[in-house]
Amino acid sequence: MADPITDPPAEEYGANSIKILRGLDAVRKRPGMYIGDTDDGSGLHRMIYEAVDNAVDEALAGYCDQVDVTLNANGSATVCDNGRGVPTDIHEEEGVSAAEVIMTKLHAGGKFDQNTYKVSGGLHGVGVSVVNALSEWLELRVWRGGSEYFMRFLAGDAEAPLVVTGESGGRTGTEVTFLPSSNTFSLTEFDFEILEHRLRELAFLNANVKIILTDERAAEAKVSELHYAGGIVAYVDYLDRAKQSLVGDTITFQDKKDDILVEVAMQWNDSYHETVLCFTNNIRQADGGTHLAGFRGALTRCVNAYAAQSGLAKREKVSISGDDAREGLTCVLSVKVPDPKFSSQTKEKLVSSEVRPVVESVIGDRLGQWFEEHPNEAKTIIGKVVEAAAAREAARKARDLTRRKGVLSVSSLPGKLADCQERDPKKCELFLVEGDSAGGSAKQGRDRRNQAVLPLRGKILNVERARLAKMLNSVEIGTIITALGTGIGADDFDITKLRYDKIIIMTDADVDGSHIRTLLLTFFFRNMPALIQDPTYEEDYGHLYIAQPPLYRVKRGASERYLKDDRELENHLLEAGLEDAVLVVHGGENRAGADLAKILEDARATDILVKALTRRIDQRIVEQAAIAGVLNPDILNDPEQAGAAATYIAGRLDKLSSELERGWTGEAVDLPEGRAFRFTRTLRSVTETHHIDSVLITTPEAKKLDSFAASLQEIYSHPAILRRKDSERKITSPTMLLEAIYAAGRKGLSIQRYKGLGEMQNLAVGVDDTFGVTSKLYDRLGYLTAADPRDASTIALEFIETNLAVLGLDPADLAEYEVSDLVVNQATGSTHLYLRQTFQGIALYNGLLHVNVNRDGRIMSVNNAWVRGLAGAANAVDAAWSASDAVASAAAALNLGTVAPSSPLGPPEGAKQRTRLDPAGISIAPLEAELMWLPISRDDVRLVWSFQIQTA
Repeated sequence: MADPITDPPAEEYGANSIKILRGLDAVRKRPGMYIGDTDDGSGLHRMIYEAVDNAVDEALAGYCDQVDVTLNANGSATVCDNGRGVPTDIHEEEGVSAAEVIMTKLHAGGKFDQNTYKVSGGLHGVGVSVVNALSEWLELRVWRGGSEYFMRFLAGDAEAPLVVTGESGGRTGTEVTFLPSSNTFSLTEFDFEILEHRLRELAFLNANVKIILTDERAAEAKVSELHYAGGIVAYVDYLDRAKQSLVGDTITFQDKKDDILVEVAMQWNDSYHETVLCFTNNIRQADGGTHLAGFRGALTRCVNAYAAQSGLAKREKVSISGDDAREGLTCVLSVKVPDPKFSSQTKEKLVSSEVRPVVESVIGDRLGQWFEEHPNEAKTIIGKVVEAAAAREAARKARDLTRRKGVLSVSSLPGKLADCQERDPKKCELFLVEGDSAGGSAKQGRDRRNQAVLPLRGKILNVERARLAKMLNSVEIGTIITALGTGIGADDFDITKLRYDKIIIMTDADVDGSHIRTLLLTFFFRNMPALIQDPTYEEDYGHLYIAQPPLYRVKRGASERYLKDDRELENHLLEAGLEDAVLVVHGGENRAGADLAKILEDARATDILVKALTRRIDQRIVEQAAIAGVLNPDILNDPEQAGAAATYIAGRLDKLSSELERGWTGEAVDLPEGRAFRFTRTLRSVTETHHIDSVLITTPEAKKLDSFAASLQEIYSHPAILRRKDSERKITSPTMLLEAIYAAGRKGLSIQRYKGLGEMQNLAVGVDDTFGVTSKLYDRLGYLTAADPRDASTIALEFIETNLAVLGLDPADLAEYEVSDLVVNQATGSTHLYLRQTFQGIALYNGLLHVNVNRDGRIMSVNNAWVRGLAGAANAVDAAWSASDAVASAAAALNLGTVAPSSPLGPPEGAKQRTRLDPAGISIAPLEAELMWLPISRDDVRLVWSFQIQTA
């Protein structure tokens, strides 16, 4: 007989086991339910979005036209608007001010009352109260009814009731400043670019609102002013800025039915991928929803109806699908709904069923009307759609043909694939390597049990500008598809047939390698997105990785470690040097462990700033000035303080020098360009003089150093002692401390470079923002618009041939030039070409010619020397620039643009005499003839020097 079942011992489960989370405790207990992921940064930035959404809701109600978002130096963030201000009167039910109720009670807000906000992004009254709950502290300022109010919260609780601090001076609005809690968020540092992207969306969607984003965390504040009067039409133009539109003006219309406002802006372009962004009450739905479904249904019906009416589809004998109609379409769809329903608090998907028929009706009526009123543009659009349908059919036939031939079957694996022995895909890895030679090295370094290697010859097809049929004809892409075993295309791709759990891209760390990696990432992103974000994975990444080969192997005794780069090596040396290390500061206080690690971290930051300034002055002087706290305009401009400070620094320099190296004097002097500290020393009849002037003190680096003054004085104002076991060393500066720790870390350590597949730490590839990736692909791959159909290389070379004399080149020299590197500026989309030439036996780093071609095919600048990488060359360039006392007095020399000079035309006086000779024997002389103005943008012009490099 079986033993009776007995309950395991456990605590009693009864009424006392039921816990009620009151107030904001529920938010702190389960923050992910309210704010999103607290580890990857998305939840952190949503804190700002929640506050900004409240301000935008004020704008939707017609009471606000400016929102300021500021990232403060202390890590907090401030959101301020000029709306009505949150209510400040006493709430009848709660007995406290309405402002306190809003900040401390869940589901408290004005969005439940349809009379207060007809349309808003907030729904549940949890936004700003969640921000308060997840902040270490929050400060609220309100300007309303002629008064200014203030209230502070600590860990979500009010420190004191709302108080009046003064008069508002006619100002209205709300300001919220908060510091995210480090107990909730793994990452508490805001990303400027992420915020700028979201705020730009809001500025496009609300043409009447100006949003100003300011980052005050750096030495020099960064400001982005976002205001687009064109609204969503301007948004579509912005999205298509690197593409060629098929029709002239962006198609736009809006209509309102059943209290639902539908706004649409759309444009077809010459690309092969769709970009449709959906918004409900200014909040983007990455997963779409009922408004997207309505738009797609209406669009497909309109396109099919007009294609049938025009006879184009029948003539080409194709049937048009929704995917064909949306190929190359960029659209912004914005709906304003009084009471929207979303799938979750993060509002990633709209589920309001009443929205779909309204969107479908508006799009169907207005787009059909537009087709009738613009027959020529409509035929162009239908022509592209029919072409897409024909290409889809051709791709299907090509796929069927290759399948029949067995090209894409696993039984016909490519011959150059060095497969692995393991047959369990979960344990297998595939390395995509650059070229057969790299493939040979990779095969030798791999673990053949579970690592396969597939060498790729040259650069694969740029799939961003190719349809599927063309892809299937590419040998290299066919090889990749076959090796993976998943098939390709919406109908044939099957992630369960993937032969390798990890696909690792391993290319060289040069321009070509970066380009190949970008092409491969583009291929996978466009055609196998499930490899990047596998829907069966809980993580935000999938099967695609980028190899990061280690540069170093360090070994001490029997233990060894692989380090990715120089930064990791420095960290390892500091970590090793910190063992058993104690810093004894003035007064006998011992600093060790985490305390000493923080001092070292500050020392590294100080060292970087000091070295950035030592191009103009001796490092010891800058460092001692920083420790003395005199990198301050107020001290420099006070004659008494400045003189005393200069004397004090000179005395410190003498104390830190050996007896034979002393003799420093310091004084405050007035120079033509302003007041300065002057430091002088004469040794062996040679006098050296250094100045710390107002220009240096006002640099961002000097300002940052000045902010470190108090902590530097605490450690280095008097000599400290670094002790490690039986050794001691006197420390008088951050640089000296770093050198001592590095030296200690190197003791007994063997360091060598090492590369091997088994030791690499692969970087997982994920997608945070699909649209952001799509946009950057165009910038990175360097497309030119139809303004000039030639590629950048042809444009540059033809320009050089036409202007040989102006550039100071002999026609016989031209044959020696070839394009060695092509780099695309991600921010502007311009293409930089570097033409290489071996000059009198010296192989120059990037060549003698640097040409900048913008995305429209227009030459922006030309330098007949590119000097980066040459030893000492930067000094010569700095000398030429510093000689320019008349930067604003020049005009176009190559007729590339016209700018009215603001002062007499001519090169800076003495420019030709500012020539230096570097140790490598290369002299760089600026040429008068090549001083020119070139238009860089509508609001900016830039002076471009040309240099001629000659051997000594």
